[in-house]
Amino acid sequence: MERKNINRGFKKLRVWQDAVSLYILSFKIFTAFPFELKKVASNSIDAAHSISRNISEGYCRRSLKEYLNYLNIALGSCGEFHSCYVSFKQGGQISDDQYEQLDKLHYKVENELLKLIESLQRKLKDGVWENTFQTK
Repeated sequence: MERKNINRGFKKLRVWQDAVSLYILSFKIFTAFPFELKKVASNSIDAAHSISRNISEGYCRRSLKEYLNYLNIALGSCGEFHSCYVSFKQGGQISDDQYEQLDKLHYKVENELLKLIESLQRKLKDGVWENTFQTK
């Protein structure tokens, strides 16, 4: 049974859905790392997971300024995650195919996040945002 309310609306966002997919992909790739790389693998998985977590937390704050703050934190996590898998590729710890899968999905998430931030910044500038749970 699907449970819906206004606070769970972030689940409709394509960027959130894609960020969850990025976390799942990173988990599948990095959990196969050998024992001596478990710490960096874990940190990388957490960086990927942080993207969707910050999108959802910001959405649930209901304040546009707080939402934008959390989206910018998610964007920072995007940068952190990008650095992780680029380093793994250069270090020969992931294959070309794994790198391509990660980079393709990461690029999509990053651009969706940038577009969402830009859209919300316009709403902030124009004063078009409803901070309450009241419906019209």
